Amino acid sequence: MPFDARQFIRDKRDGARHAPGAVRDFTAAFTRGEVPDYQVSAWLMAAFLKGLSDEEAFELTDAMLHSGAVIAFDGLPGPTVDKHSTGGVGDKISLPLAPLVAACGAFVPMISGRGLGHTGGTLDKLESIPGFSPFLSVADFKRLVATQGFAFGAQTEELAPADGKLYALRDVTATVECIPLIIASILSKKYASGTDAVVFDVKTGRGAFMRERADARELAEGLIAVSRKLGKRASALVTNMDQPLGRAIGNALEVAESIEILRGQGPEDVKELTLALAAEMLVLAGLVPDPSSGRARAEDALASGAALEKFRAIVVAQGGDAAVVDDPSKLPAAPHVAPVPAPRGGFVHAIDAYAVGELVVRLGGGRARKEDTIDPAVGIVLNRKVGDGVDAGEPLAHLHLRGPLTPELEQALAGAYRIEAGAPPGAALVLERVG
Repeated sequence: MPFDARQFIRDKRDGARHAPGAVRDFTAAFTRGEVPDYQVSAWLMAAFLKGLSDEEAFELTDAMLHSGAVIAFDGLPGPTVDKHSTGGVGDKISLPLAPLVAACGAFVPMISGRGLGHTGGTLDKLESIPGFSPFLSVADFKRLVATQGFAFGAQTEELAPADGKLYALRDVTATVECIPLIIASILSKKYASGTDAVVFDVKTGRGAFMRERADARELAEGLIAVSRKLGKRASALVTNMDQPLGRAIGNALEVAESIEILRGQGPEDVKELTLALAAEMLVLAGLVPDPSSGRARAEDALASGAALEKFRAIVVAQGGDAAVVDDPSKLPAAPHVAPVPAPRGGFVHAIDAYAVGELVVRLGGGRARKEDTIDPAVGIVLNRKVGDGVDAGEPLAHLHLRGPLTPELEQALAGAYRIEAGAPPGAALVLERVG
C-alpha cells in the first residue's frame, strides 16, 4: 500500500504524535522518491511549527542514518573522531582542524555539506581549490581515511540520502532553525561516515542559526543525548557567533586563511577555536587524558608543520592543486578589491555577522536558492574586528567583487559595523562546554 503522505502531514499539522514506525515509513518513502518535494516541504513546516517528540526525533535520525550505506572502519590503528559545526559566518575551522587532529594520531572521516543561507559550507570552500573533488565513493573515502588519516567527503546517494534530500529543502522553505530537524540532519550524515565520536561546535549569536544561548545549549544537549542513544560518544562547545569568525568571509578567501592557520599564523580567534576543538576531539578519542594535554599535542603538530603536510597530502589525494598550499594567490581571485572606509573614528563595538553573511550571498559567494552557482572568488576581508580602534576614513574591510563597488554595497557593509567612542568589554569565544 502506498504511503499516505497527506494523512501523515495532517497528523503533524494538527499537533499529533506520529504512530510508532510512521516516521521511518515516511523517510523510506521520500528517499525512494514516492513523496514529492512539495509534500515533504509541507511536513517540514508542520514539524517546524508543531515540533517533534524525543522519540520522533530519534526515529527520524535513525531512519535517515540507515537510508543508505553506513561505513564501518575495521582495523584502523587508532580511533575515529569527527567535528561538526552548526554553521557560522567565516567558519572555516574544518579545513585546518581535520588535518591537525589527524596529525595527532586520530582518524577523521569528515563528511561536510554546502552552505545554508547566510552561512558558508565546507564543500564550497574546498571546491575553490582548483581540481579538488570531495565527491568520493565509499571505497575511496575509506581508503583515504585509512592512508591519510582523514578525508573531506561529500554526501552522495550512498550516504544518508534521506538527509541529502531534506537538507536542500530546509534551506529554501525557512525550516532550518528547528532543533529536531537539525539533530537528525547532523547525526545521520556524521554517523553514516563511520565515526565513533563527534565534538559539536554549536554556534550562538547574531550570525548563528541558534541566536539565543539557551537554544544553542538545548541543541547541544539534544545532539549528545541522541548520539548516546545511537551508541556513540559526543561532547559540545557552545561558541560565540555575534561577529564573523576570523577576517576572511568567502570561499577562496577562507581557504587562504585556513592555510595561514596551518602555518601557525592567521587570526587569533580562528587559531584559538581550532585548538580548543582539537583538544576536545583528542580527549573524546581517548588519545589524551584532558583538554590541556590535547591542546599541547595540537600545538606541537602545528609548530612542527605536520598538520600543514597532512593538508597538502589530502589536496593532492583528492585531485587538487597543491601549489595553493605554498602560494594561496593561486586560488580564484576577484577582479575588483575595494576598501570600505569607517564613517567615524572610535572603537568597533559590534559587527552584525548575519548582515555580513547575507552580503556575501548578495555578492555571489552563497546561495539564496539551492540551484544557485557559487562564485568562489568574491567575499569580504575584515580589517577591523570588535575591540579594534579605527580612525575616520580608515578601511573597515575590503570587498572582493566581480564588478565595481557600488554605494549600496559600501553602505551595506559599513552599516554592519557599530562604532562608539570607548573600547568595548571583551567577549569570550568559547562560552561553555556541554557533555
